[in-house]
Amino acid sequence: MKSLDHAIAVNDVQPAEVMQRLSSVPGMAEERLPFTVRIVRSEDALRKAVSIRQAAYARHMPGLAEKLAAPEANDRDQGSVVLLAESKFDGSPLGTMRIQTNRFSPLSIEQGVELPAWLGDKSQAEATRLGIELGRTGRLVKTTLFKAFFLYCVEANIEWMVIGARTPLDRMYDALLFQDLFPGQYIPMRHFNNIPHRVLAFEVGTAEERWAAANHPLYDFVFRTSHPDLDLSDSGLSRRARPARVEERFGQVAVGA
Repeated sequence: MKSLDHAIAVNDVQPAEVMQRLSSVPGMAEERLPFTVRIVRSEDALRKAVSIRQAAYARHMPGLAEKLAAPEANDRDQGSVVLLAESKFDGSPLGTMRIQTNRFSPLSIEQGVELPAWLGDKSQAEATRLGIELGRTGRLVKTTLFKAFFLYCVEANIEWMVIGARTPLDRMYDALLFQDLFPGQYIPMRHFNNIPHRVLAFEVGTAEERWAAANHPLYDFVFRTSHPDLDLSDSGLSRRARPARVEERFGQVAVGA
């Protein structure tokens, strides 16, 4: 069985400019959350993520949920991580998301659609298997998982976040200022029971400027608030993480997490 401690390629690359800005904001507020968000590094944590994932899918797609009772191969793929939100009160799972980069293999969404050619040489990360527990904190958990996705991409020097979203979840990504890669098209995804999805993308490096210009309601939450309960320190990445495709130019150097 593959370890959950993925090998990460690193090299002497300067940190992303956006991370420099985020880490040098004067007077950043600090906010504590009623839950933690961390990267899954144990089988027990993975089981919790799988349980909340299956429960969430069962509410809308029971046929697919039946296939999600156990961890998937992608959960342990090199270049992928699973996020888990857990209640501070009792440790119960409240939400999960899987992030896959194109560092080692094509994104899962590429099983169902050919991405635009201009994305071909860009470092990318895709979020899949989003699942949230119903309840008062559900919306905050979802927002925090998105922030974790964004910060993970910043740390990994990912240029574009990519999403496949079915209706009505696609409206959430519209509100986050994702752009439609195939305007007006809902594309059936073979690897997703042929359910039609919109394919959307979000440029990481310009996010702060675009959200500030739009006076986005989540701007302060993402860019001006520190959340100690959102902990990506076990991501296997660092601020010296090289771009996802740099191994094509310099050869792969793997360092065990």
